[in-house]
Formats: sequence, C-alpha cells, structure tokens
Amino acid sequence: MKIVMLERHSVGTDVDVSCMSELGDFISYDNTVTHEEVIERVGDADAVIVNKAPLNSDTLKCAANLKFIGVLATGYDNIDIKYCRERGIRVANVRDYSTAMVAQHTFTLALALSQKIVHYDNYVKSGQYAAQQRFSNFDIPFYELDKKTWGVVGLGNIGRRVARIADSFGCRVITHSVTGSRHDDSPYEQVDKDTLLKESDYISLHCPLSDLSRGFIDADALAAMKETAVLINVARGPVVDSAALADALENGKIAGAGLDVLEHEPIVEGDPLGKIKDSNRLIITPHLAWASVEARTRCVEEVYLNLKAFMNGEDRNAVL
Repeated sequence: MKIVMLERHSVGTDVDVSCMSELGDFISYDNTVTHEEVIERVGDADAVIVNKAPLNSDTLKCAANLKFIGVLATGYDNIDIKYCRERGIRVANVRDYSTAMVAQHTFTLALALSQKIVHYDNYVKSGQYAAQQRFSNFDIPFYELDKKTWGVVGLGNIGRRVARIADSFGCRVITHSVTGSRHDDSPYEQVDKDTLLKESDYISLHCPLSDLSRGFIDADALAAMKETAVLINVARGPVVDSAALADALENGKIAGAGLDVLEHEPIVEGDPLGKIKDSNRLIITPHLAWASVEARTRCVEEVYLNLKAFMNGEDRNAVL
C-alpha cells in the first residue's frame, strides 16, 4: 500500500509520524496547497492522509488506486464526501483528540480578556510598576467569572467540557443548539438564541460550520448582547461576521472578543479585526487551540489506527 501524507507540517515537526511506515510505502510532503499539487501527489496513492488540502472530483479523478482518506482533523469540509461515496473511497476522521486543549484555550482567552492580563503584564515590564510607590495597581477594572452567565453554543464534546468548567468557576451555564436539538442528558438550561444573547456575560462558540451556523453571530446578534459581554470563538471563523464584530468592538457594543479562528486563514490584509491592536478588547490566536503537543500526538495516532483498522477490514471513525 502506498500512503501519502499531503501536509506533514500541519501536525508539527516535533510530532513523530513514522508509525505510518509500518503500514506501507509511506511518503510525506511538508505542505500541499494547490489543486495541481494534490493531483500530482495522490496520483498512485492507495491511502491519503490530509488536513486541509482539497480532495474532490477534480483533484482525485486520476487517483485510480485510492481507497482510503485519513483526515488529520475532525472537520472534513475540504473533502467531497458525495464523490468519495460514489468512488467507494473510505473517509475517516479523528474525534475528540483536542477536546481538552480547545476547552482550556477557551478559558485562556476569556480569562486573559476579563483580567486584562496583557495590560498588566505590559505595565510591569514597561517599568511603570517599578516607578510607583504603592504595592498594587488596578487602573483598568477586571472581573470575576463567579456568578456570571456563560452561554455555550454547541453541546458536542468540547461544548460539554466548557460547560462543566464554567460551572466549576461558579457560572450559571446556559446552552443553545444551532440545529434546535434537545439534549435531555444535559444538566444545563437550554435556551433559544434571543435568550442566549440577552442573558450571557460570556458566549463561547463550539458548533461545526454549516448553513445553519454560518454568520450565527452577525450585527443583529451583537446588538442584542450585553455591552459588557465577551465573545469567544474557537469553532470556525465564518460562524462570526468579522466586519460586524470589528464594528461592535470599535464602538463598545460588546466588551471584548477572543478568537482562535477567522473567516480567512491565515488572516488576510485588510481584515477589519486585524486593525484592532487593543488586546484589552480583542485577542486573536492563529488557529492553535487544537494544537497542544498531546493533542497533535493523539491526532497522528488516531489516523494511524483508522488506517490500520481499514486495512484489517474494520470500520473505525468512518464518516461514510
């Protein structure tokens, strides 16, 4: 079996991928971006390991031997599932590998914003603290999570973990399903969108990208939120309207936002959010919430196990 990994660097060079060599003739490429690169590299592959490279009728039409696609992620919107089904190509993703880290990063962003960590770190390092006579400084107000209302959008594994952590901080937790699904096993109050926006002091987004979730946080949604509210997006960039969010932050319609995802990644020149330099209002990280060493190691291991199961005639984490 010839196994081709299209985006070796997507899991980091500090994570070992040599386990794939146990399963066949393994070749990896640092990165694969264009349709032309994909077509050339998957041509004679039996199995392809991919993260974001486009796999569709155009790029796979000449891959006559292809039987398996292993996704180094949970999302697989870069893959034409209908085409793969017609071709009989098995597609398997990786689930729950980054739950702990994404939940942790959710609160890293929220706490950094709420406690003005960047401001106070800069205050000390700039020499201002050394220049003052009193022992303490709190010139910008900061706030506790205790007794605040935390709204969770999406009750998958990550959303549930975030809800539990928020609860442990003393928050009142409310949840909302973009699809309208009821979660009878959830101990938390399930509310409609209007209630979520109106009552939440913090809203964290954990829903997959779909026609229902695209633009879920738009200008109207931001106008309905508290002026003191903080928005956290660790889901997908297009769940939030970037221009509307930039306007809301610039004009004090909400207090702050923490983003690990953007509508265009990497961020493009002219993105209105990129113009906001005040880290007391906006913190953006480069889509890294999934990428702890532990999570990336689990991701590779899971793809290895998915492919091994497929070779043994077993169905593991198949999305079709």
